[in-house]
Amino acid sequence: MPEYKVTYFDLRGLGEPIRLILSYMGKEFIDNRITFEDWPKYKGKTPFGKLPFLEIGDKVLYQSTAILKYLAPQAGLDGKNAEENLEIDMVAGVFGDIVSDVARWFQTKNESEKEKLKETLINETIPFIMERFETILKKNGGYLANGKLSWAELYVVGYSSSFPGLIGIDLADKYPAFKELAKRVHSLPGIKEWVEKRPKSPL
Repeated sequence: MPEYKVTYFDLRGLGEPIRLILSYMGKEFIDNRITFEDWPKYKGKTPFGKLPFLEIGDKVLYQSTAILKYLAPQAGLDGKNAEENLEIDMVAGVFGDIVSDVARWFQTKNESEKEKLKETLINETIPFIMERFETILKKNGGYLANGKLSWAELYVVGYSSSFPGLIGIDLADKYPAFKELAKRVHSLPGIKEWVEKRPKSPL
């Protein structure tokens, strides 16, 4: 059996969806966490100077959504045809806009610009997308695509779990359908056990 090793910073963020899907699959994995202080020493050793990446034996996978899409068929979390996969990809792509904006905010050094980016995120970008996700969840039986669990739910729930500590908002406080989705995801076999034992972190 190949060894699984997830390398990411010591926070949830983009590493958490990968940890969730591996846990859902019942895969034991090494949770390799790098501090921000140590990151410069590791950056040149990564495939493209970014995290996360996943090692499966001697194979190195990078780009978080690509990793999720690769694992999804093995986990039974992909679509059954091209149309269903498109639904999943579209939802994940929309949430990716939030991920990109959060990354831009996080990496901005100028404090004035950083504050403006955060205000836009909290007051415009996130509400615009999440209100529409609420509509989708209500129409789709509590799921984001195809009326059933997919890797998109793990992506959205896993990444957004960093929001309270990162940007000071909890999506579950404002969006009841999303709150139910997060509870459902966190109660899944494998994921429930991971959430209970994962390192405590504000992010």
